[in-house]
Amino acid sequence: MAMSKRILKETERLNAEPVPGISATAHEDNLRYFDVIIAGPSQSPFEGGVFRLELFLPEEYPMTPPKVRFLTKIYHPNIDKLGRICLDILKDKWSPALQIRTVLLSVQALLSSPNPDDPLANDVAQHWKENENDAIETAKLWTKNYAK
Repeated sequence: MAMSKRILKETERLNAEPVPGISATAHEDNLRYFDVIIAGPSQSPFEGGVFRLELFLPEEYPMTPPKVRFLTKIYHPNIDKLGRICLDILKDKWSPALQIRTVLLSVQALLSSPNPDDPLANDVAQHWKENENDAIETAKLWTKNYAK
């Protein structure tokens, strides 16, 4: 399989200059598939958690965004039960100028600031809007139970 120079360069940069709190490791047998670990950001309900994600670069990358999803269960209004993520740069705001690193930083930022006004998990978003403190406690509990 011919691998684009861009993917190789991005992978090398991720290894040479790791993003704090994020690790992304390409599979040896398929360099388009990454195992990602994101540490829950401090001062967030996900602090102390270690979240596993998968990231896949489609054939059309970088003209189309990577496919990213959480493998670790998480209580978040922008992440559904299947781990899919509602994030503008993974959809209509994607630009070929963005990189894997940018995507991972954006996912990490989403953990710091959930947006219940643009939900993927409607029930979680409703809980967040009606009783934010209780929703945050639920998120902390899920982090403790599933993201260790």
